[in-house]
Amino acid sequence: MQKIVNFVALASGAVSLAVVGSGLFIYLQRDQLINKVKSQVLESVTGSLPSLVDTKMPSMTGPAQSGGPKGFSLPR
Repeated sequence: MQKIVNFVALASGAVSLAVVGSGLFIYLQRDQLINKVKSQVLESVTGSLPSLVDTKMPSMTGPAQSGGPKGFSLPR
């Protein structure tokens, strides 16, 4: 029974050290990880951006309107 308790205690210690070690590694490398994710997102967005702009932008706009602004009137 004592061997089982010792094994569980050693396993618990190993898991605790692994969690603390990985947390420390991520904390120390956070700037590099963030920059890597940002660059990946930026590459994926800019890859599809030209095709979206070409299809969504009109080739010609309407004539300019003269006079004052014509919008919604305030309720009376």
